[in-house]
Amino acid sequence: MSDIVIKAENLGKKYTIGHKAETGNYTALRDVLMQSASNLWQKTKDLLQGKPIIQGDTMEEVWALKDVSFEIRRGEVVGIIGRNGAGKSTLLKVLSRITEPSAGRVTIKGRVASLLEVGTGFHPELTGRENIYLNGAIMGMARQEIKCKFDEIVAFAEAEKFLDTPVKRYSSGMYVRLAFAVASHLESEILIVDEVLAVGDVAFQKKCLGKMGDVAQEGRTALLVSHNMNSIMRLCSTAILLTDGKVEYFGETDVTIHKYLNKSSYKNAIWENSNYYNPCNYLKPIRLYARDGYGNIIQNSVTKNDQIFIVFEFSVLIKKRDLTIGVSVFDENNQHLFRTLHTDTNENINEEIKFGNNIITCEMPKDILNEGTYLIKFDGSIYKQSWDFNPLNDDDISIKIEVNGDFTVSKYWQNKRAGILAPRIQWRVE
Repeated sequence: MSDIVIKAENLGKKYTIGHKAETGNYTALRDVLMQSASNLWQKTKDLLQGKPIIQGDTMEEVWALKDVSFEIRRGEVVGIIGRNGAGKSTLLKVLSRITEPSAGRVTIKGRVASLLEVGTGFHPELTGRENIYLNGAIMGMARQEIKCKFDEIVAFAEAEKFLDTPVKRYSSGMYVRLAFAVASHLESEILIVDEVLAVGDVAFQKKCLGKMGDVAQEGRTALLVSHNMNSIMRLCSTAILLTDGKVEYFGETDVTIHKYLNKSSYKNAIWENSNYYNPCNYLKPIRLYARDGYGNIIQNSVTKNDQIFIVFEFSVLIKKRDLTIGVSVFDENNQHLFRTLHTDTNENINEEIKFGNNIITCEMPKDILNEGTYLIKFDGSIYKQSWDFNPLNDDDISIKIEVNGDFTVSKYWQNKRAGILAPRIQWRVE
């Protein structure tokens, strides 16, 4: 029991949200004034009674967290994964003592350093130097303790040039650099980090992941929320899967990730444009699917030496000269394997795309995918202008296919090949 540093028992967080009624009827000025007066009186009563002020004609209770229970031991690095709206950020806010739970309790042993969103714990009018000391003081550290770590923090954040500049003039990336440097270097027993690291540049993200690895080796406890499954797999020994505010699974990282990816929305072999919010005005996606070499739509699975064609049906609403269409392939750990674009082999192919409905087909290489589950996501943009269909988004256009092992590859090896890909490569003896 002494090794348990975080214990959540039937934790719940409830929010009350307002909805405005849509009558569609004509509203007179007199009605507007009377409604405004009524709303003002209701808000005044709520304020005097200590209730949150909520706007709307009707109220609804939403449980962001419900019956959440788990135990985390000293030295564990735990990933928290789930779809947007699953309750991940709310859980971190409760654990960081930013918001109080509506039900249950949480027990935490040790000092907590948290980085939940850009600028958390920073005063915009203070300089970077002053905010380092302010953050340390908020965490209960003595000035001498902060002073000992000060040079390391500044060097890690690469913020020497702007150290005496008010942080309100920092970019979001500079904010994150300094905030993560402070949170990870000050001597806290528990480090809590949200997806905020995605704001930094690629080089700094790698630096942060390396520091998270160091935190784990130092025996400190860390909680990490991320949509990057590779980072979760690399850093975390265990992971929590949240679904609709509840803990669906808490266990080994690879098992948790597998459960998460298998229940995601992109499970269908065919994607169709039903109830889809189209983010762009020049192209309307209609259908994305995979078919085999005989023209049959792949419904379940294929073997690794089957021919796979990815077919995308779409409608051109406005002709764009630099239209770029492609697909990205991800493995079951959400690792981005490769991207292919329709202009790779024919730079003039856009001249063949006409106004109105089009069908474009991509022939996947044979004998390259290993046995496993693969996500194929649509990738669409206007070259160097806009990226309207980002394959890195959770809810973008995607399908899933299963690839089974091909035991005719060689009599000397009839099991799944090691590695992400399993290409058939020619050998010869000279």
